[in-house]
Amino acid sequence: MEKITAECATEISISVVSHAQIHLIENLLHDIDEHCRTTSIEFILTLNTGETLPFAADDFSFPLKIIRNLMPRGFAANHNQAFAHATGRYFCVMNPDIRFGDNPFPALLACLQNPSIGVAAPIVVGESGEMEDSARRFPTPFRIFCKAFGGCRGSDYAVKDAPIHPDWVGGMFMLFPRSIFERLGGFDQRYFLYYEDVDLCARLRLMGYEAAVCPQARVTHHAQRSSHRNFRYLRWHLRSMTRFFLSPVYWRLKCCKLGKH
Repeated sequence: MEKITAECATEISISVVSHAQIHLIENLLHDIDEHCRTTSIEFILTLNTGETLPFAADDFSFPLKIIRNLMPRGFAANHNQAFAHATGRYFCVMNPDIRFGDNPFPALLACLQNPSIGVAAPIVVGESGEMEDSARRFPTPFRIFCKAFGGCRGSDYAVKDAPIHPDWVGGMFMLFPRSIFERLGGFDQRYFLYYEDVDLCARLRLMGYEAAVCPQARVTHHAQRSSHRNFRYLRWHLRSMTRFFLSPVYWRLKCCKLGKH
C-alpha cells in the first residue's frame, strides 16, 4: 500500500473501490474536499484493476491511502482489506459514483450516538433528484418472485423527518462505528458481489443492533447501471441470493420472523 499523504488522527475512514472508475472517484474526492473540511477524514482507495491516478497528492486536504490489488477481489474482501488499514473511529463504505452537495457526516454521526444503531446511511437520490430504494426489508423468496414479475412495487419505507430503521441499507453508503464493524468481523467474504450488505445488516440485527437512515443526510448516486445488462453480474447476483437464503443467518432471522418487522 502506498500512502500519498501523511497519516493523521482521523474520525472517519472512507473506503472506496475503483473498477477502472478513477474519474468518478476524482469527482468524489473533490466533493469531500469542498464540503467536509470540518470532519477529520482519511480516504482509502482500492484500485481493483491497474489504473493511473489523474490527480496529485496535494490536491486534497485529507490523507489518501492507496491499495493496489495484484488480482481483482470482491466487494467484501476489498472493504475488509481497507478496514485493516483504517485508523478512524468510524468506517464508511462508499460507492465510486456517490456525489456530495454538502457534508452528510454530522447528521450521520448524530444518528450513531444512539447505542442501538449499528450502521447509519443517508437518503440516497438519483441524478434527477428522485429518491432511490436504498432502505429495504429483508428479502424473502416470495418478495424476490413478486418483484421479478412486476408486483411489490414502491418503496418499503416512507421517509419522514425522523430517522427510519429499515431491515437493511444499501452498500453504496454505510457508516459504522469501528468497534461494531470489528465485532461483526466485517463483510462475509464468501459473497463476491451482491448481498454482502443484506447479510451484514442481518447479522447486525441478530446481534441486537438496528440500521438507520438519517433524513438530514443526503447524497446523490450517479448510478452507472451497466451491470444490469451483463450476464456475469446476473450470475453473481443469483449465486449470492441463493447463498443468503441457504445461510444460517437467514434461517435464524426466519425463526425470529425476519427481525421485528
